[in-house]
Amino acid sequence: MERSAYKFRCEFSVGDAIGTAIIFLLVLILTLGLAAFVLPYYLPKAVINRTTVLADDGSEIGTLKCDLKLGTMIGNALIWVLLTVITLGFAYIVYVFRVQRIVLSETKIVYNSPRLAGVSQN
Repeated sequence: MERSAYKFRCEFSVGDAIGTAIIFLLVLILTLGLAAFVLPYYLPKAVINRTTVLADDGSEIGTLKCDLKLGTMIGNALIWVLLTVITLGFAYIVYVFRVQRIVLSETKIVYNSPRLAGVSQN
């Protein structure tokens, strides 16, 4: 059986977005803006973790899961805070693209069935 491209269905609602925005506004205020360097990691991670992978017929194959940890986010963010300060803000433009690469690299498909993942059951 030939596999064609899978589709995605994202269930990240407007309510989720508003709740996330309110929480991050509070965190931004409490951290005096330093949380802005973690936000680019968290937003795509939140959307990815609410995404389902679908077959052509619409059946659910699995879900996307981003395994990016808070410690990794903070570690990378600290380096980029320094670079952003040194470059007077210009490094932040590159940082946003770098974050997307890191988030996607930490994302995998969690299949609903071992058969779909290509794992043999012995």
